[in-house]
Amino acid sequence: MLVHQLSRQASQNPFRKNKGRVAAVEFHPTKPFFFVATQHHVRVYNLAKQSLAKKLMSGTTSVCSLAVHPGGDNLVVGTLDRKLVWFDMDLSTKPYKTIQSHEHAIQQVAFHQGYPLVASCSDDATVHVFHSMVYADLLQNPLIVPVKILRGHSLFDHQGVLDCVFHPTQPWLFTAGADKTIRLWCN
Repeated sequence: MLVHQLSRQASQNPFRKNKGRVAAVEFHPTKPFFFVATQHHVRVYNLAKQSLAKKLMSGTTSVCSLAVHPGGDNLVVGTLDRKLVWFDMDLSTKPYKTIQSHEHAIQQVAFHQGYPLVASCSDDATVHVFHSMVYADLLQNPLIVPVKILRGHSLFDHQGVLDCVFHPTQPWLFTAGADKTIRLWCN
């Protein structure tokens, strides 16, 4: 895995000793942190110091996707064993909440940049949308409430919805399915 710095036109390899198969990577929205999800853990690296900042224990052996909250202190992990794992990095390196609502493997998770929404898509051909309020008060825990289950994709070769992403400003969700369709969910 390489990190490219476009302003200096340079590349670096800060992860020479890879500890497991890399499933997903994300940048912190405001700080020089880099999240690397392997099958068992999520490692948080400080790119400025080029050191490991935290190691989050997922409690599962099949992490496949990762999304960082726009505030940067919370993240969700989707797993192949149907779990949506929420981390509040201010609280602990262990999961704050684990939600098992899908019938098959979760393929992707996504946060909305402006609205308190998080989505997970799965091989059961559904997309689950959650209200995910993160409070500025550090003493108040995040609120995660199921909102809607979106059905519209069909199974193809034992796969359902492969990817989901929110519109940057509107509360719209785009999904891509194994049935070769891309859908826009508006309300």
